[in-house]
Amino acid sequence: MNKRYAIILAAGKGTRMKSDLYKVLHPVCGKPMVQHITDQLKGLNTNKMIAVVGHGAEMVKEELGEEVSYVLQEEQLGTGHAVMQAEPLIGSEQGTTVVLCGDTPLLTQETIDSLIKEHEQQQAKATILTAAADDPTGYGRVIRNHENQVEKIVEHKDASEEEKLVTEINTGTYCFDNKALFEALSKVGNDNSQGEYYLPDVIEILKEQGESVAAYQTADFNETIGVNDRVALSRAEVIMQKRINEQLMRDGVTLIDPANTYVSADTKVGRDTVIYPGCVIKGETLIGEKCEIGPHTEIENSKIGSANVIKQSVVHDSEVGDRVSIGPFAHLRPKTKLGNEIKVGNFVELKKMTMGDGSKASHLSYLGDAEIGENVNVGCGSITVNYDGKNKYLTKIEDDAFIGCNSNLIAPVTIGKEAYVAAGSTITEDVPGESLAIARGRQTNKEGYVSRQKNEK
Repeated sequence: MNKRYAIILAAGKGTRMKSDLYKVLHPVCGKPMVQHITDQLKGLNTNKMIAVVGHGAEMVKEELGEEVSYVLQEEQLGTGHAVMQAEPLIGSEQGTTVVLCGDTPLLTQETIDSLIKEHEQQQAKATILTAAADDPTGYGRVIRNHENQVEKIVEHKDASEEEKLVTEINTGTYCFDNKALFEALSKVGNDNSQGEYYLPDVIEILKEQGESVAAYQTADFNETIGVNDRVALSRAEVIMQKRINEQLMRDGVTLIDPANTYVSADTKVGRDTVIYPGCVIKGETLIGEKCEIGPHTEIENSKIGSANVIKQSVVHDSEVGDRVSIGPFAHLRPKTKLGNEIKVGNFVELKKMTMGDGSKASHLSYLGDAEIGENVNVGCGSITVNYDGKNKYLTKIEDDAFIGCNSNLIAPVTIGKEAYVAAGSTITEDVPGESLAIARGRQTNKEGYVSRQKNEK
């Protein structure tokens, strides 16, 4: 099989983004633009992916990791110059090289694969990914001859009036015979107003040498959108989100209002789950079957089991079992792990804790740094007092315990199995199993108190 290489142009700063964040790291549906590209390439059995980096190089490397090789373009001297930086890594290799821009997050694996296959079937030295644009203003035009073969690429500013009527545009994505690419690049000059080396000049050089140049036209112009500013970023977000949501619905998920439901590219949702409007689901989140999510719920990097109901709540970096009810207005902070058939009610906050099957905290509680067993009832207003100003401590509540309303459990402390804590207690010592702990001031009634106060006035 012909070896395949990919060069991703990711060195531009992106001044039009007007941002401190390196352009290709701006997220679309929760994932950096350049990572959308590398994820699509991974499914194509690419022998080597090379990212050409410049501004923000270390941040790109941190995001993409070791699966990608990197070359540095210290000066941004054009797209041709950027590709030249990859020559030490693959310049002598036989095979096919696809060149993509790191700011085209909407390109799909299917389109890239079709481009490569067309290139290899045509035995071309170069193949251009093209698209039909409703308004081609500003784009380079792909000019074909009477035999429908590519004759040249002409930039908009250089096009004749007749050429400007052409709607087939150059998307900036190419396939090359690898050796032919680098041989032609050595002949590219920078005799232009910008003093830069342009990759499209390779096409002209190959044509002059009598080599075959092909073109593959994608059916979806939107895939080829390059993101250069916040307006284009927003447009890409809308298109990508629509793509994600439509796939979810085809896979058996009900979205009540897809236009107002935001799901990350890495989220997976089981069939027969219903997601209501206003939900924002981020990161690598996994939601099981037959859940009811929302409205207005935020979930991030969490694993949610099946048959759960989560209403108007926030869940971050947590795990939830099956048949769990959460909310409204609950907050699961990182490292929370819930078992099955649990109830977490309104205005309950959980953090770095576990809760066993059948337990419940129905309302107005904070439970942090805690291990809670099965079938435990935590009464309204109860708190695990886990922080002394310097350190945090663990609270343990064993199976079948009952914590009365407005109880303060001063950690470190253990409430034994089947123990009871009376309402309003402040517990500072361990409670043995099957015991009743009462830790509150004895009630005293001062009869006649109000009358005496009035007389003193």
